[in-house]
Amino acid sequence: MDAPNPLLAEWRTRFGLPPFSAIEPNYYRHAFDVALREHEAEIAAIADNPAPPTFENTIDALELAGQTLTRVGGVFWNLAGTDSTADLRAIERDISPILARHFATISLNWGLFARVAAVYESRQLLTLSDEQARLLELTYKSFLRSGAQLSGADREHCVEMAEQLASLEMQFAQNVLADEENYVMALEEADLAGLSEAAKAAAAQTAKDKNISARFALTLSRSSVEPFLSYGQRRDLREELFDAWIARGAHDGETDNRRIVSEILELRRRRAQMLGYRTFADYKLEPTMAGAPSAALNLLDKVWAPARSRADEECAALQKVADAEGANFRIKAPDWRYYAEKLRLREYDLDQSALAAFFQLENMIAAAFYCAERLFGLRFVPRLDLPAYHPDVRVFEVLDRHGRHLALFMGDYYARTGKRSGAWMSNFRGQRKLGGEMRPIVVNVMNFSKPSPGSAALLSLSEVTTLFHEFGHALHGMLSDVVYPSMSGTATPTDFVELPSQLYEHWALHPEVLQKFARHHETGAPIPAEMIERVTAARHFNQGFATVEYCASAYVDFLLHSRPAAPQDVAGAEKEILRDIRMPEEIVMRHRSPHFSHIFAGDGYAAGYYSYLWSEALDADGFAAFEEAGDIFDSAVARRLHDYVYSAGNQRDPNEAYRLFRGRKPEFDALLRKKGLARAPA
Repeated sequence: MDAPNPLLAEWRTRFGLPPFSAIEPNYYRHAFDVALREHEAEIAAIADNPAPPTFENTIDALELAGQTLTRVGGVFWNLAGTDSTADLRAIERDISPILARHFATISLNWGLFARVAAVYESRQLLTLSDEQARLLELTYKSFLRSGAQLSGADREHCVEMAEQLASLEMQFAQNVLADEENYVMALEEADLAGLSEAAKAAAAQTAKDKNISARFALTLSRSSVEPFLSYGQRRDLREELFDAWIARGAHDGETDNRRIVSEILELRRRRAQMLGYRTFADYKLEPTMAGAPSAALNLLDKVWAPARSRADEECAALQKVADAEGANFRIKAPDWRYYAEKLRLREYDLDQSALAAFFQLENMIAAAFYCAERLFGLRFVPRLDLPAYHPDVRVFEVLDRHGRHLALFMGDYYARTGKRSGAWMSNFRGQRKLGGEMRPIVVNVMNFSKPSPGSAALLSLSEVTTLFHEFGHALHGMLSDVVYPSMSGTATPTDFVELPSQLYEHWALHPEVLQKFARHHETGAPIPAEMIERVTAARHFNQGFATVEYCASAYVDFLLHSRPAAPQDVAGAEKEILRDIRMPEEIVMRHRSPHFSHIFAGDGYAAGYYSYLWSEALDADGFAAFEEAGDIFDSAVARRLHDYVYSAGNQRDPNEAYRLFRGRKPEFDALLRKKGLARAPA
C-alpha cells in the first residue's frame, strides 16, 4: 500500500476521533493484518516472559495488548453495521473467521494460561484491589471456558469450530440484511388510506431513496412496517407486508438461513459438550445473574401463564371490534396491530398517529439529555465542528457536573440503505484508566423514518421508549469509571446489561418529563394534561400481546440451545416448542429463527434472550426506589445508581451491585405489577 494507512497512523484529530473522511474500504484488510501481527507479538512476549508471572506482567499486560486491533475493529464493525457496502461485506466474510481463530488460539496458548493460572493460584498472597481481584478471577475463568485445559485434537477442533461459527454467524447477518434491502413494496396513494400524513411522507421519501417509479414505498424496516400494520386499511396489503416481514431469512436460495441456524446450533452444542457442559444453555448461563438454565426458565414460566391469559382476553376484545365492523373473518396475526389501535382509540381515546404529533425527535433527544442532567449532572454540547461518519449523524461532547470532558456521544437516528435493522448502542472507543485515562466515544443507532425536507421527524410511543432504552445503554458506556478495559461500560452479563437501558425507559413517558418536552411539532403547545392521563392509563394496554410475542422468542432461543442434539429441521423444532407452550395462533413470535439476529448473528444473546425479562424485573424493582423516595430524580438514589450500576462496569458481581444500589435483593413480583399481569388480591 503506497499511501499511509490512516487506520494505523496516530489520530491527531480532536478527542482522537477516527479520521472518517480519510478511511477507504481498501485500508481495512491491511490494517487488520498489521494489527493481528502486532497482537500476536504482544501475546508471545507475555507468554514467553522469562520473569516469574505477576499481576502486572501478565494480567495488566493482557489488558493492554491488542490496542491497535481494538481501534481498527472499532471503526470497521461500527461502519459495517451502519453503512454496509458490498466491499465491507466481503471484508466481513473474510476477516470474521480469521479473528475467531486468532482469539481462540490466544485462549488455548499453554504458556499464557500457565502464567494466568500461576497468578490466580497465588491470589491469596497478593495485595489486590477489589477490581483487580475480580479481573483476575474473570480472566482465569474465561481461559477455562474457552478450552485452555483441552488436550490433543480437541484443541484444534475448538479453534476450527470457532472459525466455522464466525463464518456462519456473519453469513446469517448478511442474509437478513440482504432480504431487508431487496424488499420494496411499491404503493400508490390510495393504498395508504388510514396512515398519518407523517407516515405517508416517510413512504414517499422511501420511494425516492429506492429510486422507483411509484410515488410511495415500504421496506422491511420496523419503522416502515409498524405504521402500515397499525393503520393501513387494506387487509390484503397488510397480510402481504406482514408475511414478507416474518419470512426474512426463510426464502429458498442464497439468503436462506434455515440450514445455517441448524449448523450454528450443532456447533455450539458440540463446543459446549467438549468443554464439559451438558448443553450450550448450561455453558452460556454459568456466568450470568441467573446462574443456571432453571432460574431463567422459571422466570419465563412465571410470566408466561398470566401473559397468555391476558392475550386471550385481548384477542377476544379485538374480535368484537372486527365483528362490529362487519368483518367476516377470524383475527389473524397480520390483523392484530390494526384492530388493537382501533380498540385503543375506543377505550382510551388515544390515536397513536395523532399522539406522535407531540413526540418530535428533537424534543425527545432533549428529554433524554435532560433526564441525564437531572440524574447525573451531565451536559450535552453539540459539536458541529467534529467529523462524523455520515451526514445524518450528530456529535455531542458530554461534560460532567464539574464541566470536565466525559465522553463523545454520536446519534445516528434515521434508517437508510446499508444500515442493519433494529436499534443498538456501540462505541468507537471504550473507557479505561490502565495505561492512561481514556474517555469513551459512544454511538446510538436507530432506524426511525427520515422525514422529507422541511418536515419534522415524529416518533411513536414505542420509538420514544426505544430512544430512551438505547440512551440508557449509552450512559452505561459514557459514565463508566473503571481501570480495566475488559470490565468497562457494558461489558457485563447480558441479564444485567439490560438494566441500565430498561430502567432509563421509565423516564421516557413519565408525566413530569412529558409536560416539559412533549410539544406539538407545529404549534409548540404542550401535550394536554388529560392526554398524559390517558397515556398513563393505557400503559398496560396490549401487554398480553407484547409479552407473549417476546416470551415466545425467548422460549425458542432457550429451548433450541437446551437440546442435547441440534435439530435438523429448525422450523419444525420451532413449531414444536410453540405448540408445547400453547402459543396463541393469532400472535407470531417477535423474532422467528431465520432472522433472529440477537442469537444467530453472534452468540452475545444466544440462550440469553431471556435477559430482557430478567433485567425488566430488576428495572421495575429499581425504579420503585425513586418512587419510594417521592422524586423520580432523587439525588441520593441517583448517586447509588451511578456508583453501583452506570459507572461500575463489571468491577463487582452483578447481584452484589444490584444489592448495593437497592439495599436488598430484587423483588421479582415487581415485574408482574409493572406489566399489569399481577393477580388482584382476593
